[in-house]
Amino acid sequence: MIHLLVIGDVIGKPGRQAVREILPKLRSEFQADLVIANAENAAGGNGLTASGAAELYNAGVNVLTSGNHIWKQREILDYMPYEPRLLRPANYPPGAPGFGAYLWEKDEKRVAVLNLLGRVFMEPVDCPFRRADEEIEILRELTPCIVVDFHAEATSEKVAMGWHLDGKVSAVCGTHTHVQTADERILPKGTAYITDIGMSGPFDSVIGVTKGPILSRFLTALPVKFDVATHDVRMTGVKITLDELTGRALTIERFQLPLLK
Repeated sequence: MIHLLVIGDVIGKPGRQAVREILPKLRSEFQADLVIANAENAAGGNGLTASGAAELYNAGVNVLTSGNHIWKQREILDYMPYEPRLLRPANYPPGAPGFGAYLWEKDEKRVAVLNLLGRVFMEPVDCPFRRADEEIEILRELTPCIVVDFHAEATSEKVAMGWHLDGKVSAVCGTHTHVQTADERILPKGTAYITDIGMSGPFDSVIGVTKGPILSRFLTALPVKFDVATHDVRMTGVKITLDELTGRALTIERFQLPLLK
């Protein structure tokens, strides 16, 4: 068996602290082989830096996924081509720097991680469904165990991707909305699915951002400066167990753990 932890969107300094302080114990208790975390908002709530990536690796994360905000810190454009463990969505058009998939290997265990970006209510990119099929055809030559981070806004698009990939991959984990959903399940052909694994960061907030400016924005429609909140910090995600020979998911369980003061 292969034990996976997939961690929800890491939000700024509080999110990085949550991963740093909570993950080691959780990893030990679950005997996790592989830890995946979405880090597109780990730098001040917007983008990722090389130092932020290093902090998450040092905390025990093996592979970092991302989404449409990964480009917000310009230094990542130079860093990403040389760091295959940091993924950007595979369905960005040709010419985007970096990698869309990564093959993790340890003690004869292999898991491929694939990152995709949705198109509904998002900027236009290549079709994630067709790109998924293309990438999976290649990855299945290397391992039957494939985990997909589908970074998308619309629940309908995420659910559709789950059904599209049922039996083709081990797990489809939705990210981007920062709100953990309660629909984790194993689909009929053996793929673990959840619409969104949530966020790792401050819950006394509006999806990680201080409440006042967001409320002002909704009430006045005027632009405001967003700041990462600081209180009620938690780490969320899912625990997944795979059959390493078939790639089928055996279990999926969500978690939401507080950062203890």
